[in-house]
Amino acid sequence: MDDPVITAFFDERKASWLKKNLTAAMSEIEVREKTIECEAVFALPQWLPNAAKRAGQISISTHPCTFSHPSSRKNKNGYASSIIANSKQGNDGFLRSGNVDVAADALGNAAALDVYKFLTLVMEDGQTLIQHLEQDTELATKLLTLPSPEEGQDYQRLKDGFLAMTSTDSAMVTSSKIKQVFFPIINAVMSNESDTQNYCQLSLLTASGMVFELRSRLDAMRFGDEIKLAREKKKSSQEHQGYKEIYNLTTIGFGGTKPQNISVLNNLNGGKAHLFMSVPPQLKNRNIHFPQTDFFSQTVNYFQCKQQFNQLHNLYCRDDNNMHIRAERDAYYQSVIDHIIEKMWQVRSVAAEQYIPTADQLSAAQRTWLSEQDDSKVLRETTDDWLDTIVKSVTIFVFHGYEKILGQKAIKLSETEYKQMQKLVLINKEALR
Repeated sequence: MDDPVITAFFDERKASWLKKNLTAAMSEIEVREKTIECEAVFALPQWLPNAAKRAGQISISTHPCTFSHPSSRKNKNGYASSIIANSKQGNDGFLRSGNVDVAADALGNAAALDVYKFLTLVMEDGQTLIQHLEQDTELATKLLTLPSPEEGQDYQRLKDGFLAMTSTDSAMVTSSKIKQVFFPIINAVMSNESDTQNYCQLSLLTASGMVFELRSRLDAMRFGDEIKLAREKKKSSQEHQGYKEIYNLTTIGFGGTKPQNISVLNNLNGGKAHLFMSVPPQLKNRNIHFPQTDFFSQTVNYFQCKQQFNQLHNLYCRDDNNMHIRAERDAYYQSVIDHIIEKMWQVRSVAAEQYIPTADQLSAAQRTWLSEQDDSKVLRETTDDWLDTIVKSVTIFVFHGYEKILGQKAIKLSETEYKQMQKLVLINKEALR
């Protein structure tokens, strides 16, 4: 056969055979004899009939049952059925068979893996050899038509022998070792049938092609040459194109020391596959909400400053009035103002993700004050009219907060006291910007 892919396959097999059978102690004659024997073993008239007989020992499957349990392949009822999912691709947004282009897996006798590798060789036209056999192409006919066929070695018999690898049973057989679930049947549940008829028992199988495609992509993302170079540049503070990291991965093993007993793809990947973290999300309690109508009623409230207002009341009730008492009074005023400034920054920190312009009912001044949108930032930095409105609102909050907290016990505050509060707020004008 002149096809370069097939030629390379047999060259590799011959090299492996010779490496296994030749020793340094052999003479030239013995080496020559082994070389002639190797050529005979891998000659197409010899190798193809032998491989066709062994092909039935391996079954191609997109969902091998052995991932659930290594012994699930064979049970008292014979062999569990090989599943080949021929799902069609669809733009449904689901990660499923048919929507991911992956290689089919195979399971069975590990001694026949060379036959699987042979039939899954990708030809120059992009199709595998087994696809050529299924379509009876010229390549397949030429390959399996032996020059001097013996009995049972004609093209059709060789083809049927190889295609036994893809045959599926008409009656599907499962295994008690495969994980199973009861799935509710809606129509049955809504009917008056007995409870035992309301569920369908399903055997859960692993889509191994997708499992190892995921591993391949993750390994490329984590250990590719470009990624390694980017990491090295980052460590040395050099400019790089950037890279992605996948955290909280874990690795699961299938088959222990004998991954070939699980499947071909499992053996090729050393029995190792990667798993993403699968735990419930940790939801953070949102303590700060961007106000929809008014900052001074939805974000701050008088009871948050209850201690300051009670201390102010104690000062107002005193008979003496000196600079120390007035300084202490102003300190409590400042504490309430600081609380408002702190809340202002907290609201701005969540504005980018919580502020919804279409649902905005804030006043223009508060929108400029709190929003992190570009137009609001510009107004905040270049104008002051909105700030005068905020100063007035903060002063009113401090003035009425005392009355709201103390209720009937509150002392009637004078206009002079209001102006003192306003004076302190004006001192904090830039901090409110």
